[in-house]
Amino acid sequence: MVRIMKTTTIVAVVALAMAIATTATAQVKVVTTTQDLASLVAEVGGDKVKVESLARGYQDPHFVEAKPSFVLRLHSADLLVVVGRELELAWLPPLITQSRNPKLQPGGAGHLDASQTARILDVPTGQITRAMGDVHPSGNPHYWLDPGNGRRIAKAIEGKLAQLRPADSAYFAQRYADFDRRLTEGERRWKAALAPFQGTRIVTYHRSWTNFTDAFGLAVVGYVEPKPGIPPSPAHTLTMIQEIKRQGIQVILVEPYFDLKTPNAIARDTGAKVLVMPPSVGGVKDASDYIRLFDYNTNLLVTTLKSLTGR
Repeated sequence: MVRIMKTTTIVAVVALAMAIATTATAQVKVVTTTQDLASLVAEVGGDKVKVESLARGYQDPHFVEAKPSFVLRLHSADLLVVVGRELELAWLPPLITQSRNPKLQPGGAGHLDASQTARILDVPTGQITRAMGDVHPSGNPHYWLDPGNGRRIAKAIEGKLAQLRPADSAYFAQRYADFDRRLTEGERRWKAALAPFQGTRIVTYHRSWTNFTDAFGLAVVGYVEPKPGIPPSPAHTLTMIQEIKRQGIQVILVEPYFDLKTPNAIARDTGAKVLVMPPSVGGVKDASDYIRLFDYNTNLLVTTLKSLTGR
């Protein structure tokens, strides 16, 4: 009797272990290039996915160190979600090749280019040359900074996850619907907060904020960089100082990964305020997911503009 009981217990433990293992392996293994995309995957995928981001939110996503561990992550992944629009061109393609994971190749069942359903701005026309700097021929890749594009990306992720795990499609649909509701509430909140500052003109370091300013009614009138990806020259800096004074610009937005020396010098000469604002989830501790990124940035921007304008 004792032997039977022990055997039964062992069988039960083994069955439980197998069930746990089955549940773990049932998760869709997702790798994203940025934490913004990882946050959206987590919103839609919930506990049905295991998601990891290659780049961190405090890094410039154009230039990410390609680590050997990235190849291992890609090799075992079921799905790769990329920003696209040449954002990861400098570092991602060799990693995909080295992963030897055919699913993740462009056009593969496990490859999702999030830009394909997004509204893309700043698409250049005419001939593009290197003299123009790091221009993206397919348009501005920082499109996730429009909440409407966040919604479109999440919907595309829902569709792809449902393809990979049809049995969980209703779960993904419910998760997307909940995210859509919370994002819609957030949009109302952010637009109401920024409404008093419609048309406010600002300068940014890089062309990261086009989608954000377009979504919330602000106007970018110049850049600290003379051309995309080109460090500021003394001549261009002088031109910017003159233009900021002429237009009465009060805010210079700078991403956390750029050197503050030139923006601070411009601010000293013009009286404008340098505002370091993260364009990505994880750029600062409080911007820990996609919705909190907009909460953080709109609160920071509104507080700054109120202090400068007295509104």
